[in-house]
Amino acid sequence: MNKKLILQLSLFGLVMAFGTVYFIPSNIEPVCWLVIFIVCAYLIAKNCTEKYFLNGFCVSLMNCVWITAAHLLLFTTYIDKHAEEAAMMATSPLHNHPRIMMAVTGPIIGVISGLVLGLFTLIASKIVKK
Repeated sequence: MNKKLILQLSLFGLVMAFGTVYFIPSNIEPVCWLVIFIVCAYLIAKNCTEKYFLNGFCVSLMNCVWITAAHLLLFTTYIDKHAEEAAMMATSPLHNHPRIMMAVTGPIIGVISGLVLGLFTLIASKIVKK
């Protein structure tokens, strides 16, 4: 596992964490993540010699830490700019505790996106020449 590369690539997650709080709308966010996943998959495939899936998975887990932390710390600003998410939280089982809801769903989304990025990196490892 390439810990240095994982940390460096997770900085995309740090940028997205603050970007989604302040200026990236929910409808644009998936496109940003797709571009980030493609870039990360390429860089992992180019710079690693083994454990491609694990490296991609770990990048997404680190991204999850950055994003969940930023959204929890900047909760009021995030909710003010994301009305759809606020409406979803209002109808959730933890509607009285939206920060707990974020703290629970953040890691779940991190694992799911980790599986996706891991798959992207496996595919990229078959395509990219070292």
